[in-house]
Amino acid sequence: MRRLFIDRPTIKEFLARLNASYNQPARLYLVGDSIQVYEGWSEHTHCLEFFSEIPPENRERFDQIVQELSVEMGVDVCEESPLDVIPLPKGHRERIRPTQNEVAGPLEVFYYDPYSVSIRLITRGDEPDYRTVLAFLKHHWISEDTMGGLLDDLLPQFTKESIAQDPAEFRRKYRGLLQMWRSIRQNEAGSLTH
Repeated sequence: MRRLFIDRPTIKEFLARLNASYNQPARLYLVGDSIQVYEGWSEHTHCLEFFSEIPPENRERFDQIVQELSVEMGVDVCEESPLDVIPLPKGHRERIRPTQNEVAGPLEVFYYDPYSVSIRLITRGDEPDYRTVLAFLKHHWISEDTMGGLLDDLLPQFTKESIAQDPAEFRRKYRGLLQMWRSIRQNEAGSLTH
């Protein structure tokens, strides 16, 4: 039976069981809503989103373990790197963030660069994606200024082929997201003065 909601204890259990079953050095990067849930900003997500760095000779075994755990635990899993969808901004490797890594063993768990994740989510542009990017802004994991600078460098690389949409559509989505963010900040500032 599939779980409709995946909470932090479920993610922790999944990672612990993956670590025990795979039992080889590996890096796993949480992305999307999985970051929010694991960080405690949101109570649940519908899908455990991550990607991994696994030696090629172990990839098949790792993927099989992930699939088996997904079925056993009833957890929907999506393994996708932002690089699968977008060109990555400069410095993305340096902006990877550590987790509290509560998994004992050779599996290392990180949060992937929140700017790369945000750009990928804006490209997809669903309402839950915007909420995740707004959470990154709220918790100071990304800033408008840094995002603007990264996009100034990155946007010329965007083509319909590289992001599977018209680059003008991305710009429109990003402007809409910034309007939402500014509105949230104005509302919060207004509630503090009353």
